[in-house]
Amino acid sequence: MTDREKLKKRQKAIRSRIFGTPEKPRLLVFRSLKHVYAQIIDDTSGKVLLSEKDFQKEEGGKKKEKGKIEKAFKLGERIAKKAEAKKIKKVVFDRRGYLYHGRVKAVAEGARKGGLEF
Repeated sequence: MTDREKLKKRQKAIRSRIFGTPEKPRLLVFRSLKHVYAQIIDDTSGKVLLSEKDFQKEEGGKKKEKGKIEKAFKLGERIAKKAEAKKIKKVVFDRRGYLYHGRVKAVAEGARKGGLEF
């Protein structure tokens, strides 16, 4: 089994247990080699409520973060701020088959610091 096939198998197993509702949507984290993306999804209607990426420009021209983990942490904070504006307080965290460390963990910690509960 290749690494890609193993990842797909883990993703399928995780998605069988995790489901986002309108009251408690799913916070999905996708990481590529260079970037990290986060989406808040309502699975009952099949719609993406919010999305954010680590390379999105911020308002006010703030200082750039150094390193992928710091960018991922800021991404978690930004998605939490957007979710708070849409009155979303609780989410289900979907790590999408990735191990809970590094950038995936940083997004979760940033979201928690930003005010999301999961």
